Amino acid sequence: MLLYTAALLVFASGCSKVEYAKIDSPAYLRVFNNLNYTISLENKDEPVPFLTMLIDPVMDGDGMPVSAAIKGDFLDQREPYAPPYPSHVGTSISYKNPEYPGKESVLVGPILNGFDLSSWAQIPFGKHRVVFMFRPVNNTPFFDLDPKLKHNILIDTTLALDAKEVYTLHVLQKDFVKKKNGIYLRKENFQNLSLSDSLVYVNFYNMSAKGFQEASSTLKSAYAKSGALGDGIKDKMNVFYTLYKTNLSVKAPVPGYTQKFMGGLTRNTEVPDVNPYYSFPLFADGTSNGIVTGIWQHLDIMAPGLDPSNNPYYTFESHTDGNWAPIDCILTGQTLVPGNQNSALLTNMIVNIPSGKYNMRSFATVNTIEIVNGNVYLTTVQRKYAPPIY
Repeated sequence: MLLYTAALLVFASGCSKVEYAKIDSPAYLRVFNNLNYTISLENKDEPVPFLTMLIDPVMDGDGMPVSAAIKGDFLDQREPYAPPYPSHVGTSISYKNPEYPGKESVLVGPILNGFDLSSWAQIPFGKHRVVFMFRPVNNTPFFDLDPKLKHNILIDTTLALDAKEVYTLHVLQKDFVKKKNGIYLRKENFQNLSLSDSLVYVNFYNMSAKGFQEASSTLKSAYAKSGALGDGIKDKMNVFYTLYKTNLSVKAPVPGYTQKFMGGLTRNTEVPDVNPYYSFPLFADGTSNGIVTGIWQHLDIMAPGLDPSNNPYYTFESHTDGNWAPIDCILTGQTLVPGNQNSALLTNMIVNIPSGKYNMRSFATVNTIEIVNGNVYLTTVQRKYAPPIY
């Protein structure tokens, strides 16, 4: 895992060297592009959602940006899983960046109160002008583009960031009918909470656009489908969870952790409050050895009045009127559980990784699950852990 310090860093890449100046009292920022549509006949007049983020840009007399204090280029639509470390740095061969900082070579966060912030970029605290630009889908850096391609502004706003605080910034669609876009800046608090390292934590957000769920399915074909979640969910829902053992079967639940209520979920793209965290034990399976566990998580997001015991829908139905969206958090989020044909897939919330003398060890994490229109995303934050001893 890549760990970075908050002081002067030197990142070696081949024979080149990049030096970073120290930032006094930084804020920590992570950015996701949630404009999760593809261009089709229904939305052919919309720009391709491929972005450049400019922080404190310098504009010429025509309003075209010519430089910026901070640039996040090639910002593509986010991936379903945002891991607890910058996995894209030095490994991806694509010029596209699924988040910021992602694969950008920038000064990133430290271990703060035990949590690894290496997926957050350091930003000078204070007020900043933040501009998101639509850009062509090619590998030409933004400031090297033809001038006529550097005028399409998506968002131009001012943000205030406090020192030593952790922020997640989302670009998203706020109104499906009017095709209105905007941003959603959330000041996280997981690093300030007293959280047990024997519990897995997760909170939920429905950041879908107004009117998405109510719209006809024929108008939503340009949006990626995630099982029964593809049509969206209603503005108010409840969340239930079930834990299952290691085999790919829903016939082996962990005793005592079946169809348990977690809490409510309300659609919101305006008020950036942190939603409450819910938890379940890392070693809920009493038959595990207390070192590694393979349990996985099934979530049922259901309209008020419904629960998993009185579900009127079948597991093969992809259209559930926005009343039910099942999610399986299993392995790397690529494996469909037999019998759960309409489940959206996410990565397991428990991190299994070599540590200390153990070839594999399980670690509890802090997770955020975000539903945006027809897609669902998982962001995982991990505590510092002992590196493996070989």
